[in-house]
Amino acid sequence: MANFSKNIPRLYLIKISKWFNMVMPIMLLFYKSNGLGSYELFVLKAIYSVAVVIMEIPSGWMADVWGRKKTLILGSILGSLGFLIYSFSYEFWAFAAAEIVLGIGLSFISGADSALLYDSLKADNKTDKYTREEGRITSAGNFAEAIAGVVSGLLVYFSLRTPFYFQFGVATLAIPAAFTLIEPKVHAVEHVHSIRKLIKNIKNSLVSNTNLRVAILLSALTGTATLTFAWLVQPFFVAIGLPEELFGIFWTALNLSVGISSVFAYKVELFLGKRRSVLAVIVLLSLGYFFAGISISYYGFVFLFLFYLVRGLATPIFKNYINLYTDSEVRATMLSVRNFIIRMAFAGIGPLLGWITDNVSLNKAFLLAGIIYIVAATAVSLPWLRTKR
Repeated sequence: MANFSKNIPRLYLIKISKWFNMVMPIMLLFYKSNGLGSYELFVLKAIYSVAVVIMEIPSGWMADVWGRKKTLILGSILGSLGFLIYSFSYEFWAFAAAEIVLGIGLSFISGADSALLYDSLKADNKTDKYTREEGRITSAGNFAEAIAGVVSGLLVYFSLRTPFYFQFGVATLAIPAAFTLIEPKVHAVEHVHSIRKLIKNIKNSLVSNTNLRVAILLSALTGTATLTFAWLVQPFFVAIGLPEELFGIFWTALNLSVGISSVFAYKVELFLGKRRSVLAVIVLLSLGYFFAGISISYYGFVFLFLFYLVRGLATPIFKNYINLYTDSEVRATMLSVRNFIIRMAFAGIGPLLGWITDNVSLNKAFLLAGIIYIVAATAVSLPWLRTKR
């Protein structure tokens, strides 16, 4: 009998190889060295998001029908190829090509990894451990990103391109980890084997299952808010005059805070309960946006850390709600719907915030993003929370 718990350390390695990101802390500096600015940064990340959007739901369907292992292997290979392209590119459209490959690669991993984790635990009758394990894997990813920030700070002494060479090597570590995964039996009555069935299943799930619909929308809105904030951090560093060699150090500290809070996410939810956990995340993330926006100075780091601590709580808690309300045969698809919404929303708002950052002020970009999040998250969650009292 297969021991599906063996999948967990392999999922850790896939997460770490994806999140040990030595290039993210210096992307704005790298683009500036190639004649680009904040606006181009957000446009390129919007292109990445569109690539994810195009493949997100089809890749979730492929994971549910063909197997999560196969899509994780494909995603790992494409993730490595994207950084190889970046390593030898020097202008906008070449960077765009790399972002497209990376985006497609991510779409094959996102959703499939969480679905494989949940069904591995389900096969071993341990689904009650999901929030804890998702939190720990998320934490491992954030600790990896934190350490990568330090490494990035060391590598930029050679050149701003050196981290990309090393990033390619790290990304390839996911490939053998994906090949050695054990595919659990999906606990389903019927698989979704056609696009028509896929669309029907998504429609039925989202229309008839209010809990699932709200869980996906709330998790997606929060994911969009945290992704947007992450890309505003580098302009924040530039605006306060942070020395380039310290970008990686402060990036490390922020991601360590996410890693720490992710570990305790399940305990926080047990203590607060579902309703107060949801409200706390929405309020605190919004305050992080507002106060970071009015404190573009070294004092503003307090609010950056506040935001990142809450971000560490939000991801495993909200993902768990999606898993609780969905069935195994469409679990990867539903998680992909979440990621689809995140990338679609970011593709729409990202370039606007980049333009505001370059042409109006970083302050206004933070405040606008915060207002959009609190209005949207409140509109989605309040009716649901009232019924959950």
